[in-house]
Amino acid sequence: MDIPERPLPRLEDLSLDQKIAQMLLIGFRGTELTDENPIIRDLRDYQVGGVILFDYDVVMKTYGRNVTSPDQLRNLMQQLYSHTKFPTFFSIDQEGGTVNRLRPEYGFPATRSHKTLGQLDDLEETRREGEHIARLLQSYGLNLNFAPCVDLGINKDNKAIYGRDRTFSDDADQVTAHARAYIKGHKAGGVLTALKHFPGHGSSLADTHLGMADVTQTWSPREVIPYERLIGEGLCDMVMTTHIFNGQLDPNVPATLSASVMQGMLRTQMGFDGVIISDDLQMQAITNYFGLDNVVELALLAGVDILAFGNNLAYEPDVVERSIHIVRRLLEDGTIDELRINASVRRILRLKEKLVSGV
Repeated sequence: MDIPERPLPRLEDLSLDQKIAQMLLIGFRGTELTDENPIIRDLRDYQVGGVILFDYDVVMKTYGRNVTSPDQLRNLMQQLYSHTKFPTFFSIDQEGGTVNRLRPEYGFPATRSHKTLGQLDDLEETRREGEHIARLLQSYGLNLNFAPCVDLGINKDNKAIYGRDRTFSDDADQVTAHARAYIKGHKAGGVLTALKHFPGHGSSLADTHLGMADVTQTWSPREVIPYERLIGEGLCDMVMTTHIFNGQLDPNVPATLSASVMQGMLRTQMGFDGVIISDDLQMQAITNYFGLDNVVELALLAGVDILAFGNNLAYEPDVVERSIHIVRRLLEDGTIDELRINASVRRILRLKEKLVSGV
């Protein structure tokens, strides 16, 4: 499809609300858009920074949330783009295999899981698969894939990661090598990537979608080796956090909400100055323990750049407006200052330059 060109704004030309909205990535319901759909308001009035698509609606327990066929998806994406003013992250989880929103049963080509690629252990094959997935996404105007998953396949009883074939291997060197190839394939296909789930979900037993996952006794530093290496090589567009609780790293809050993990470990120790995006903040590992006000405050204080609300595990059509009001209140009472907002927006705009100039 033809993707309309949008000018990249300068930081100083954005209003406060627009800057805050750049720090939000939102899911929505609908296979086509009507004027009443909240995502139109979020794009038109706030210029929200990113949108995520799903094929399954968790709350409604039905398929066909945003994707039913190639023609339908193309029309939906054209509608979404028509309401944008600035370059926007249009994102999806298309790891391959099980985690696959554009499924063969909808008319899209088949893709292979990380586990399958790891077992083949052919790096050129992994690169080709990465490019195959990226070109598929790019042909529909999707420009950000929340992949590769660089969790190590440590716990074979982990249903969220290992049980869904989402890990290349339990060996950090092999995971790094395949993630590198997968990312290079995406670059060739013109799509941004995000390493996930920092600082490691592979040793957990519980699923953060459903509640708290504590890896204090099982996590090891080797789980961050893929991040260290790929960041050092300049291959990391974005890092997605995980909501696991890891008492080794922070005894008080999950990783997403931890300044020790996000600023101390990821920013300072690893030298990452790219975009940090949260995993979905409506997962029960977060919502069972924190209200929206607390989540927004703690995530910003931790150093997260983009707050993700999939509106799938819970449906909150006004979450953009509410989040903007919360951030405004945090600014007014001095909990954070505008320099903190500006730092995140600069990183976001710097990454969006690639959407304009080429990934």
